[in-house]
Amino acid sequence: MKDTQVPDSEQSKELFAYFGLAVYYCQALEQQLTNLLLLTKLSQGQTPTDAELSELYQRKLSNSLGQLIKEIQHHFPFSEKETIQLQEVWKERNHIVHDYFKERIQETFTAAGRARMIRELKRFKNKASRLEAKLQSYCTELYMKLGIEEEDQP
Repeated sequence: MKDTQVPDSEQSKELFAYFGLAVYYCQALEQQLTNLLLLTKLSQGQTPTDAELSELYQRKLSNSLGQLIKEIQHHFPFSEKETIQLQEVWKERNHIVHDYFKERIQETFTAAGRARMIRELKRFKNKASRLEAKLQSYCTELYMKLGIEEEDQP
């Protein structure tokens, strides 16, 4: 195969960088969902002690993206479009983290295959990034509603 390069080419590094960014934004989504869950509980009048809040926060941080999405839907009024976006990102995240390279390993050895994978990962990263920003804006609204100062935010 003429077009075959070893996976440590510059394009391969770019591919792995976009994979890393995709995973990064999934973790950022998990963080925002955790924040949103806690802020929603606080905004509904639930006032746990600092110790209880800290313990709950740590427990939620260990939840998976899927667990957080399922829980938040019971506490926060997402639009139908946002709910669909959360579900899609969750499904794509699972595929990227668990199966992406297993299914696409042969494509990593060609420039055209790597280019396709980079485009896919960029699209996913952009989708996850936009969703994370939306969740962050909801958190900011709740911080303001609750009168929490910026330096007190997690």
